[in-house]
Amino acid sequence: MINMFEVNETNKMITQENLDVRTITLGISLLDCADSDLEKVAKKIYDKITTVAKDLVKTGQEIEREYGIPIVNKRISVTPIALVGGSACKTPEDYVVLAKTLDRAAKEVGVNFIGGYSALVSKGMTKSDENLIRSIPQALACTERVCSSVNLGSTKCGINMDAVRLMGDIILETAEYTKENDSLGCAKLVVFCNAPDDNPFMAGAFHGVTEADAIINVGVSGPGVVKTALEQVRGESFEVLCETIKKTAFKVTRVGQLVAQEASKRLGIPFGILDLSLAPTPAIGDSVADILCEIGLEFAGAPGTTAALALLNDQVKKGGVMASSYVGGLSGAFIPVSEDQGMIDAVQAGALSLEKLEAMTCVCSVGLDMIAIPGSTKATTISGIIADEMAIGMVNQKTTAVRLIPVIGKDVGEIVQFGGLLGYAPIMPVNQYSCDAFVNRTGRIPAPIHSFKN
Repeated sequence: MINMFEVNETNKMITQENLDVRTITLGISLLDCADSDLEKVAKKIYDKITTVAKDLVKTGQEIEREYGIPIVNKRISVTPIALVGGSACKTPEDYVVLAKTLDRAAKEVGVNFIGGYSALVSKGMTKSDENLIRSIPQALACTERVCSSVNLGSTKCGINMDAVRLMGDIILETAEYTKENDSLGCAKLVVFCNAPDDNPFMAGAFHGVTEADAIINVGVSGPGVVKTALEQVRGESFEVLCETIKKTAFKVTRVGQLVAQEASKRLGIPFGILDLSLAPTPAIGDSVADILCEIGLEFAGAPGTTAALALLNDQVKKGGVMASSYVGGLSGAFIPVSEDQGMIDAVQAGALSLEKLEAMTCVCSVGLDMIAIPGSTKATTISGIIADEMAIGMVNQKTTAVRLIPVIGKDVGEIVQFGGLLGYAPIMPVNQYSCDAFVNRTGRIPAPIHSFKN
């Protein structure tokens, strides 16, 4: 039973410490929408999304009102469109038609983002995959709510370096297509190694082929709650520190579990997973970097940062798995620069570099996220950064990702404003030494020896 103390404690988390359910994401399989006729595929996709998701936003709002729990976003993820459109889409322009269809459907049902404009190419690319990837710059420029992702590698398959090289070009091209909005299209494009099938967070959400026809996944977040709890044990031992994080993560996860079960019951759609990720926002007091400072660092990026982040990530997961039997997705701590005021402060103070962020990704939930870089950065340099991050994921058997934003017309030290949850970011310097000869090799990097576990 939940007692009055716990009710009051949860209310305080919500009103004073930025606790929220970051997203209810409805995953929808579009495999049954495949057809050789492009017009028919588009109609089937629109009809299925607007039918299955018609009550998603309304249901989320009802749960918010009844329980007093903020649900910031209601979103949809769909089957990777490269699989759905393969028969009908013969050119990149054909895929753009489907991107516009997704955008119209998302607008009709009222969600803020729809993910799944995606391709899975960890070992090789079909012509359909390549057409979708080449369509991404135009698709993201002409839509408002569509998010795109590409999985470039995995622990079992290695890294598809042909796709890594191509994505360097695609990211720069997306930046050019959306340069009037500070290259905002790149904020809706992420590349993965070991992408999970059930991630509810954008821009990387897609509905994996292992999933049911429709599923409810919930992402919950509470960096401010963790920081406030740690303020009460300042100077205590690591044992006390870890126990405090673990207990707080448990409480936060229980809130998400309640929302997930309610949404599942009311929509008549099975509950999939609960993603407990400390996902920051630009709001003051809602920062993962601030937690690291509370643990004992002057700034995120100081010596000890990677160890502190590893501790935080591990204890969040340990607390979460005790609160729900179905913790999944990414779950842990996110370190996006533009969405975390503490990270922005660390960059501006000179404490945090791209290289230190890469080291931190070895122990956090995702990777190099929402990092603005000079618009003059070469495509091969972007591909080299991607390859490094894919290697971390492949060798460490974890999900890693890259969401870089080369801001056309801006250089190191300038500030770029994205707005809303995407925040703002100082443009960070990038290593200027060439990796052209490495990136321009063809083929793939093979899977590591420890992938052979049969």
